[in-house]
Amino acid sequence: MKTIKTAVIGVGSMGRNHARVYTELAEAELLAVADANQDQATSIGEKYGVKGYSDYQQLLEEQKPEAVTIAVPTAMHEEVATKAMQAGAHVMIEKPIASTVEEGERLIALSKELDRKLMVGHIVRFNPAIQALKEKLLADELGRIFQILCRRVGPFPARIRDVGVIVDLAPHDIDIMRYLTGAEPTRVFAELEKRVHTEHEDLLLGLLRFENSITGSLEINWLTPSKVREIVVLGERGMFVVNDLTQDLYFYENAEVGGDLWPVLGTIKGVSEGQMVRYQVHRYEPLKAELQAFVTAVANDRDVPVSGEDGLAALRLALALIESGQHNQVVEV
Repeated sequence: MKTIKTAVIGVGSMGRNHARVYTELAEAELLAVADANQDQATSIGEKYGVKGYSDYQQLLEEQKPEAVTIAVPTAMHEEVATKAMQAGAHVMIEKPIASTVEEGERLIALSKELDRKLMVGHIVRFNPAIQALKEKLLADELGRIFQILCRRVGPFPARIRDVGVIVDLAPHDIDIMRYLTGAEPTRVFAELEKRVHTEHEDLLLGLLRFENSITGSLEINWLTPSKVREIVVLGERGMFVVNDLTQDLYFYENAEVGGDLWPVLGTIKGVSEGQMVRYQVHRYEPLKAELQAFVTAVANDRDVPVSGEDGLAALRLALALIESGQHNQVVEV
């Protein structure tokens, strides 16, 4: 496979990891990095033996990368991604895809017009435990899905200023809910609170109603002193639990109590505690798997695994949760 020439625009807390991973992938060559902070760009560039720019447009013009990671503040996503695609680059853009649905729609339309790959960085999909769970759901090992619950809580991050906890974190779990269930939400309801953040919400309790009568629950905040990343999928044969931090996958079996406990109702079965299984999961870095998938799609002219449409769906639902919380009402989506 050909080596894809890459660059990273925005080398803050996340972008610098993209730069590192591109240097570790056999399929990629890192040409340069850019950041509005020249000292930061220079520092990261020197670390990986490439030039650091303060002007990303100069990087695009001089280096002509084939694929670019965009990890700048959300408000700049449309501007930077547009310039990168117009300069000839395929784009991997950190979630959320943009600040507004309209901006996201324009980026998707431009990517199609210019025939550029547009991938959105929903990294949780690439967690090996999530991949293992998806395989088990596709193999119908759970039976009908009843409910999916996501808990993503932790301390307030110093890096966040321009958005609240919903736009920053909820797209991860909204995307995972859509990915694992293969279903789309039809309505949402949210309770929001602003406890520490001065401008935006920092706590979300959200409910989502999906097609096929699946219910979803989101607990997301920046107020918890211990970081928790957990995904639970409940179904007729039991419950899968993923620890996103440790990359562990568990299954709690429903032992299916027989109908003899319900003599009046006959053959109706209930739920009882069965065995618990902890699966062996081959651990790897999700970001490396994500960027490898991106550059492979570019090299082989294949569809990216997380499309602009996926990113837009997650953003649209996150904004619907904000609308619900602000107006204290159910929002149809």
